[in-house]
Amino acid sequence: MSPAKPRPSIEAIDDSTLDEFAAFLHQHLNGALSSAQWSANFRRSRRPESPNYGFALREQGQLVGAIGALYADRVIKGQLQRFCNITSWCVLNSHRQHSTRLAMAVLAQGERTYTDFSPTQLVGSTLRFLKFTELDERRAVVANLPGWLPGVEVAAGPVAVRAALGGEALQAYEDHADLPWLQHLVLRDADGCCHVIYRRTKILRLPAAQILHLSDREVFARCYRSLAAYWFWRGLPFALVECRLVTRKPWPSMVQSGFNRKLVRSLTVDPTQVDYLYSESLAFDLA
Repeated sequence: MSPAKPRPSIEAIDDSTLDEFAAFLHQHLNGALSSAQWSANFRRSRRPESPNYGFALREQGQLVGAIGALYADRVIKGQLQRFCNITSWCVLNSHRQHSTRLAMAVLAQGERTYTDFSPTQLVGSTLRFLKFTELDERRAVVANLPGWLPGVEVAAGPVAVRAALGGEALQAYEDHADLPWLQHLVLRDADGCCHVIYRRTKILRLPAAQILHLSDREVFARCYRSLAAYWFWRGLPFALVECRLVTRKPWPSMVQSGFNRKLVRSLTVDPTQVDYLYSESLAFDLA
């Protein structure tokens, strides 16, 4: 009787194995991105607190599966919170029975807020088994109308944005400023300011601003009318914002639902506080 075949090993992905991971993703997950682009996505996203780039599944030295991870320490409601965004989870069909082991390797790294913003149906089922819950996937489609509120300013451009922001908001801007698919502006009045990160997209073949991050939701709610006018006069007649990211939906808007459910596992962060900073949704050009 031949000895039992050892099961594949799991190891952390570091700088020495990142290029191999990137080539694996190019070949088996998304060939539209070159190996160099995959590698650059992860290297660019690494922060000082990142322990690794994810985990690899190996059999007899060969890469047969992997899972990516993007890490960030953030201040949420005055408390330091540790985040981990799961991304680029890919396992060869011949080794799918080991997929859950990769997820468990990520989750074994201690208490964090873990997210997955692009789970397939199979991945979603696995993560729900591992105690992930669904985020509100509804989004508001907002008609941007001309008009302006007195005392409200919209600041755009690197110099103006840097001058308007400070602290965590300024750091978030600096960490994402070099990503050409993202747009930044600051919405402010006498009582505060809000850093807005968005990207240009389309809805019904019409240009729209897809809002991805708001540093101060109350300022956004107070001042949105001026932002709507700013976008309207710059050829963006619509805006898209997920309902969980705002305290109240801008007017006029309609709510859409039925989208792929994003997932989170956290004991310390409310789902309404989960946004896309330091995740694949901003760090990777997925449009």
